Amino acid sequence: MWTNWARTASCTPTRVVHPSSTDEIAAAVTSGNRVRARGSGHSFNDIAVAPETALDLDRWTGIVRADTESGLVTVRSGTPLWAFNADLHRLGLAMPNLGDIDAQTVAGAVSTSTHGTGAKLGVLATAIAELELVLADGSVVTCSRSERPDLFNAARVGLGALGVISTITLQCVPSFVLQASEAPGRLDAVLEQFDDLCAVEDHVEFHWFTHSDRVILKRNNRISEPAKPLSKFRQAWEYEVMENTAFGAVCKVAKTFPRYTSRLNELCGSLISERSYSDYSHNVFVTPRRVKFVETEFSIPRETLLDVIGELREVAGKLGERDHLIVPCEVRVAQADDIWLSTASGRDTAYISMHQALGMQYKAFFDAYASIAASVGGRPHWGKMHDLTAEQLRPLYPHFDDFLRVRDEVDPGRTFTNPYLDRVLG
Repeated sequence: MWTNWARTASCTPTRVVHPSSTDEIAAAVTSGNRVRARGSGHSFNDIAVAPETALDLDRWTGIVRADTESGLVTVRSGTPLWAFNADLHRLGLAMPNLGDIDAQTVAGAVSTSTHGTGAKLGVLATAIAELELVLADGSVVTCSRSERPDLFNAARVGLGALGVISTITLQCVPSFVLQASEAPGRLDAVLEQFDDLCAVEDHVEFHWFTHSDRVILKRNNRISEPAKPLSKFRQAWEYEVMENTAFGAVCKVAKTFPRYTSRLNELCGSLISERSYSDYSHNVFVTPRRVKFVETEFSIPRETLLDVIGELREVAGKLGERDHLIVPCEVRVAQADDIWLSTASGRDTAYISMHQALGMQYKAFFDAYASIAASVGGRPHWGKMHDLTAEQLRPLYPHFDDFLRVRDEVDPGRTFTNPYLDRVLG
């Protein structure tokens, strides 16, 4: 039996394959069963569920080739982001942007439109220069902007619906140091200056303690000076002790006594102190997350952010005590791109991620948020919790039917489908 990280999806596949070559991937794909590559299982919904043949790519990892002059790096699809980041650093390279979790495989991250934050930067998939895929008939094909461009436009964020990605060629950048500044703030003040911050900061985001007006404002900017990271003791104290062990204890209290959730949420926000350091980019972008949670996220047109936050504040004040969220929500941004199913396709985007500690009630708040997001054309993160169907998603993506056309061409027999894809693609 397989279960995802958040314990929100599980299945017992009839067969599990651990391929170590494209020939072995192709053999599994043409075995006559439905096939899903399940990545690291860090999606919060059932996108990775494989009821028949599950491809576990844990033996298909590592960098294939790297050109340190051009920055083009080809990596096997099963490589976890944490390992890829370390390998890139040894080569003097880095990804242009990252999210705050590195447990995902490279293929799983790009295929679900995973993103970091930065008004002048796109989702992770915008760094893709070329893809190699194993299609339903077992053929191995490559695609790029110049070679099979329609397949490339679809497969960069392909949900695993078009084939099994075998390798990904990414446009990386020279390794860089970020100056990280984290400070407590108040929601209204941060919202008032947020557009200005997005214009001048390389990477900006804030975490809002939903049942208060307290936020953590995070700003990360590229610098030319050497890295001055936190001491080992302070890293252990702040990240492992405070943000994981102590916060995990707070979540357990909230789970046992839900009527205190909003007060605990406010207390956590009031204890935030300033933090400033510099380090190599992957060490700043990524933070350890030991406390398990469930998450929903919608991408919304950036100009609607203030209105959506205002409506969420109203919801937070109206819900019953048992429906309060203990985990703060996260607000980030991304630049518009041209990828057909990217959550930032065709529009500058703001992302609002709502979280709840595992085992606590979340449905009332998540449902209210989904309704608010729908009113402004919100698109759900493909790997996080949502209930939307193909009929609801089609008008949100101008190239939705183009994606389905390519899918019909490369997988007419639906080798790669599962219940999630049946719902979101029809």
